[in-house]
Amino acid sequence: MRNKLTRELAVCGFNAVSALAEVHPEQIKRLFLRQDRLKHFSKVCKYLAEQKRLYKLCEDEELERLCKSPRHQGVVAMIQEPELPRITQEELDEWSQKKQIGLILDSVGNDNNLGAIIRSAAFFGATWVVLSERDKEARLSTSAYRVAEGGMEYVRVRKVTNTEAFISDAAKRLLVLGAHHRARLRLQDLPGLVKAPYGGFAVVVGNEETGLSPGAEEACSYLVRIPGSGQIESLNVAQAATLFLHEISTII
Repeated sequence: MRNKLTRELAVCGFNAVSALAEVHPEQIKRLFLRQDRLKHFSKVCKYLAEQKRLYKLCEDEELERLCKSPRHQGVVAMIQEPELPRITQEELDEWSQKKQIGLILDSVGNDNNLGAIIRSAAFFGATWVVLSERDKEARLSTSAYRVAEGGMEYVRVRKVTNTEAFISDAAKRLLVLGAHHRARLRLQDLPGLVKAPYGGFAVVVGNEETGLSPGAEEACSYLVRIPGSGQIESLNVAQAATLFLHEISTII
């Protein structure tokens, strides 16, 4: 939930706020928590007191009002509303030189999916998640932070103006894999696609209804499908991203 007057964003959920408190406590402007959560968050409460920032013990009703969700799990942190930076050429160079893993989201259109994708990215050690400025639904919202379960603190989220142009540029130095349910290549063919030297991986996933845009498809190094039974055509976009990340983690 965003506060348009203060430009704050509520981060709620035990794991999300725990990771925030551990990795980026300086981002917390105010902290609200139930009495039973105080022991776990005593360190960050002490830090906030030293910084002359508010922390307050609250009941569930106030926590729900702050984050507009009953899924707060007893703690809500208010942070400055995130403003995504554009990915720079230097960062793309780092991605390639350090052989890092990243995800490029071609208008996935849902902040819950974004949170789930970021959770998987953090779990498998991916460094980057790149969003399109044109995707107005997949934003760093309260829901995205909660669903990411703390993963937001371990992944570098960036934006691009033109996804297709970025994929074309990235494909010059990265192995860019487009998730496509009708591709000839299958996920288990991935080891055979890795030709040394390679400069890291990027996985492009698209909208669940429309898939990858034609421009994104054209720009990818390879299109790859996840083989299934054929009873339904495709997976949830976050599930698909997770399977790609798992497969990549087994060959690097």
